[in-house]
Amino acid sequence: MTRVWDEFAAAVFDVVPPSLLLFLLLVAAGITGALWYWYPAWVPRRMPRWRLRRPRWRLPRWRRRKKAPKPARPAKAAVDPEFRPSVVLADGTLLADRLAAEGRYAEAIRQRLRDVVGDLTAAGVVSPLPGTTAAEVAATAAAQRPSVAAPLGGATELFSDIWYGDRPAHRALDDHMRALTGEVRARMKSGTP
Repeated sequence: MTRVWDEFAAAVFDVVPPSLLLFLLLVAAGITGALWYWYPAWVPRRMPRWRLRRPRWRLPRWRRRKKAPKPARPAKAAVDPEFRPSVVLADGTLLADRLAAEGRYAEAIRQRLRDVVGDLTAAGVVSPLPGTTAAEVAATAAAQRPSVAAPLGGATELFSDIWYGDRPAHRALDDHMRALTGEVRARMKSGTP
């Protein structure tokens, strides 16, 4: 097979110089690519059914690509938003308090941070996307409202130590998290930047 191919290539190169053959192949590839790209535009719109009419051939048109619409900006929150924990159970207790009462302190700390992030989102300070880490949310909130940087940073650090650092959680850490999240809410309510 190799010998047959070599003889065929030699016969072709005896007739056509290699540089011309390369140029012809590039031109053929360009024409094929253009036809592939504009194929639907140069096909006649309607083929004749019963009568033989001369079809109208259309020249290819440059496709104008539509720009994606810009996402709408979130509406600004009211001047004095009410900060409440986002998960309140039917009997009026907070989910974080119920988890702490059951001795599930790590989950209670996580829920307290979730409640604060929900408050920051409701206030329009942050807009967390799926996959955003707690540290990224805290950095964004600190850039928007510097007054919450210290307590929110402490709450985020405590959360990360427990959830990712395998630090055992206990009541004192839950009380500390409650104090930090309460301070974040108080600073948000006061409206200081």
